[in-house]
Amino acid sequence: MATLTRPVIGLTTQTLHAIDGIPAGLPASWVMNQRYFLAATMVGAVPWMIPLLDDDLITLREIYERLDGILLPGGVDINPREYGETVRPECGNLDPARDRVELQLTRWAIEDGKPLLGLCRGLQVINVAAGGTLWQDLAAQCVGSQKHDYFPTAGYDREHRAHEVDVVAGTTLARFLESARVPVNSMHHQGIKQLGAGLRVAATAPDGVIEAIEGDTAAFLVGVQWHPEVFEMTDPHSRHLFGGFIAASVEWAQQQGRARAVVGAASAHPVVSA
Repeated sequence: MATLTRPVIGLTTQTLHAIDGIPAGLPASWVMNQRYFLAATMVGAVPWMIPLLDDDLITLREIYERLDGILLPGGVDINPREYGETVRPECGNLDPARDRVELQLTRWAIEDGKPLLGLCRGLQVINVAAGGTLWQDLAAQCVGSQKHDYFPTAGYDREHRAHEVDVVAGTTLARFLESARVPVNSMHHQGIKQLGAGLRVAATAPDGVIEAIEGDTAAFLVGVQWHPEVFEMTDPHSRHLFGGFIAASVEWAQQQGRARAVVGAASAHPVVSA
């Protein structure tokens, strides 16, 4: 029998009826794409699905306290009112309960230095939580921006490499990706307008749109505008990003004096460090 320390990673959910095409009459539900959970388990995490208890912060805090790291997945648009703007016609579906839960979890994690990884919408949540703002629609508002909305609903494959990003040298992201320029998929129509406090740019698209951010402290805080979970099985550098997040979460658990020893087949779920 082998022992293995595996961190508990919280993954937020979304409201079922906030998704396009969901028929009326289905019960109120919280859901999330399985790929995020698989991406976390592949590098040694114990994934934990977080309910959208936006009106019960006491329970939400109890959930947060049991987590060693937080992964913020992609999803629908953030309500512009969360960053002081009115909703434009180009803004898509909204999920206010998810906004409130993710912004609160993110602010707690930033304050505590708990590892945090944001993917697509997750990057935007991190930015808004830090006081930043967003372009509600790049095509309508950001002059000179290229096409970024290669959505599967429009016939594009999730693995479609839409453009490259230039990675800033010396960043945490550069250490994982090991390249100054990498091709990425692109499934968003919004993006960072004003960068939040305590954040720095880690990558940009050819049109200047911010494609990755990270915190300016030693704590693991990374957000990318693309969907690396799609490539984790085939791209070692995407796997390094997830592995680095999990390694930071293991370290967090150890620092808190709550490392978990799990008895079983350790080789099935190795903890991968970058």
